[in-house]
Amino acid sequence: MSETLSRLVDSGVVAVLRGVEADQLIEITEALREGGVTAVEITADTPNVAEKLGEVAGSFDDEVVVGTGTVLDSETARTTLMAGAEFVVSPSLHEDVIETCNRYGAVSAPGVMTPTEAIRGYEAGADFVKVFPAKTVGPDHLGAMKGPLGQIPMMPTGGVGPGNAADYIEAGAFAVGAGGALVDYDAAARGDYEEITETARTMTQVVEDARGGD
Repeated sequence: MSETLSRLVDSGVVAVLRGVEADQLIEITEALREGGVTAVEITADTPNVAEKLGEVAGSFDDEVVVGTGTVLDSETARTTLMAGAEFVVSPSLHEDVIETCNRYGAVSAPGVMTPTEAIRGYEAGADFVKVFPAKTVGPDHLGAMKGPLGQIPMMPTGGVGPGNAADYIEAGAFAVGAGGALVDYDAAARGDYEEITETARTMTQVVEDARGGD
C-alpha cells in the first residue's frame, strides 16, 4: 500500500470540497483537520483549482493529504498533480487519467457503479475505486461487490454522512467520501468553523467505531 493510500485509510473520511471560496479554503481545511479529517479532495471544477491546491498543500505539509476530484481527462490530472495533488478521483472511469497518475506515482480512483467497471479500473492500475453515487444503491450494493472483489479497496461517495457512514464501513468500505453532509458552507460563510470541526469529529468517530475502534 502506498503512503498516500495509507494516509487516506488513516483518515477514514475524505472531505470533498466543491466550489469553495478561496478565502475560506484554508479555514475549512483546518476545521476539518481539527475534527480528525486529514484527507481533502478539492474538485477540479473549482475556479483556479491548481493555485488553490498549491496553497492548501503548502499550508498543511504532512498534516493533511490533498487531492483533486471530478477529474475527467489526463490533462487535468497532470495539471493538478503538478500543483501538488497527491491523489486524483473521478466520478467515472477514465483509463487515461489512471495512466497519468501511474506515470507520476500518484494515487488514482475512478468512479464506478458495477463490478465490471470496478475490475476494469483496478486492472488499469487504479489504487481504489469510488462507488458513486453511493446514495442511489446504498451499502448493500457495495457489500455485494466486495464479495467477489475483496481485493479492490472501495470508497463510497455521494449521500454519505454521519448517519450512514458506519453502514458503508461495515459493508467493506475502507473509507468514505463526504461533501455537503460534512462541510456546512453556510456555517463557513458565517465564520462558524467550529460547527464544521464538530461534524468532522462526529464523522471520524462513527468510522472508527464501525471499524471496531482500531
